[in-house]
This record gives sequence, structure tokens and C-alpha cells, in this order.
Amino acid sequence: MNDMIVPSSRIEAPADVLERLAGELHALTPQLRKAAAYVLENPNEVGVSSIREIADAAEVKPNTLIRMARTVGFDGFEEFRRPFREEIRQGRDNFPDRARWLQSLSRGGKLSGLYADIAAASIANIEGLFSGTDAHAIKTAADEIVAARTTYVLGVGIANPLARNFAYLAGMAVDNVKAIPRDGSLPVDALVRAKKGDVLIAMTFRPYRREVVEAVEMALADGVTVIGISDSPASPILARAAHSFIVPMDTPQFFTSTVALSAFLETLMAFVIADADDEVIANVERFHQRRHEFGIYWDEKS
Repeated sequence: MNDMIVPSSRIEAPADVLERLAGELHALTPQLRKAAAYVLENPNEVGVSSIREIADAAEVKPNTLIRMARTVGFDGFEEFRRPFREEIRQGRDNFPDRARWLQSLSRGGKLSGLYADIAAASIANIEGLFSGTDAHAIKTAADEIVAARTTYVLGVGIANPLARNFAYLAGMAVDNVKAIPRDGSLPVDALVRAKKGDVLIAMTFRPYRREVVEAVEMALADGVTVIGISDSPASPILARAAHSFIVPMDTPQFFTSTVALSAFLETLMAFVIADADDEVIANVERFHQRRHEFGIYWDEKS
């Protein structure tokens, strides 16, 4: 573990602190891991709640939070939370025009308020995705997909149609991308023949789906390269993934928001196409040309 003490004069960005904590997660004791997982999944509480309130919410002792802070180089929890409090003190990026627009949406009753909340959450999720992910990381993952013998795209529940759409779009250009699970089967069934040289894109979000976690473990044991997509650095599918991506899923409604997830998969697909050779571009063009020739697209003249 990292026993370096961070100088008190230096104030890190909260995202950097959380990244270091996520990197230590696999090496922590169960109680420290429990505390760290709560902090990673509820970073907004760090700057506004007392150490006792956070400990109670995480179901650990306050001293556990102090020991957790020390594992990532701080001399105590107060030093650990300093970046979070500084961000609150300074205020987040100011978008006055957007704020006025969102406030105007909320006027007119409960449904108008809900409309405004969903708009704000969707925008925040998109901003969180692109501010927390860089182009190099996506390109590196895209390189793996292009070079793979077979790429499996695993999504269940709300992620399943998005996994299928990713494979469908990829199918216009290449023939080595498959969405799993297939109807009536388990994710592990489709990975029986997977091996080193293959890629598994796995998605699961809180509460994490057991079949996805088990499929990732099976793939790792067989030497498959895993690209993990989740909404928290504490997600069990990210610990040993070769490429990890955090996608915000916050929403004021009951069902999980997939706005940012759709945006991420669209971006990853764009990088896959851009990373491939000229034959891939020709395949996409032939795909659409064939559809036009067979009259699949509606034409007013016809």
C-alpha cells in the first residue's frame, strides 16, 4: 500500500484522490474495502458529512475511515476530505445560463419539476462521462477490439439492448463482434470457447448482476481481455479489467439512466471504426448501398 504522506500544502483534485483509492481497493482488508467502497460510491458525502455520519452510513467505525485515508497517503481523514471541502468552497463550474434554463423548467407544477430534474441529471451524466474519460483511454480499448479474434459484448437487463445495438453497428463493418447472452442462455455459456486473443466488453451497474461478475471472472481465468464499464470504481468487474470506464447513471426517477452509457458506447464505436483499416469503411458503405438497392429505406419517389 502507499504509505507516502501527501504534503498538507498541496490540494489534490477529488477525482485524483478517488482514483488512488480505487487503485488500492483490491489490497484492502474487508472493513477498509467496505469503507472505501462507500466513499467511492458516495463522494459527495465526503465534503459535507461528519466522519461519524459517513462511518454510520458505511457501517464501519470512524477509525476505519482514518486508516482508509492513510492507505492512500494522507495523515488522517480530515486531510483526506480536504480536497472535497475545497471543491465545495470554491463551487463547481458555473453555468448561469444553464442554471436559469433549468430553473425555468421547474415552474408549473410537479411534472415540470420532474422534467427539469431529469434534464439536469442527463446533462450532468454526460458531462461526468466526458470529463472523467480521456480519448487515449478509449482509443486503447478500441485497439483491443479491432485486434481481437472475437469481441463479446455482455449486457443484461437495461444494458442488454445497448450491447445488442453495439454489436449490430459493429456488424456493418466487421464480423467478430457478438452480443451476449443469447436468448435462453447464460453469459458464461457464450464464453465457453473464449480464450486469449478475445475481448469481453462487460457492463453492470449498481446493484451489480451476479451473472456478469461471474462471466468476467471466467473470462479473466481464460486469458480474455476485459473492458469493464460500470458506474462506480468499486464495481467488482473493474478490479482486474484491462480497461475500466466509469459511466454516471444518476437519475431522479426510479429506473437507471442510460443516457451517458449510450453516449459512451457510441464514442467507443466511433473509435473502433476510426481505428480500423480502409476495408472496414468500405464494408460500411457497401452495407448501406445494398440496403438502398433493395429498397429497404423509404423513398418518397418510390
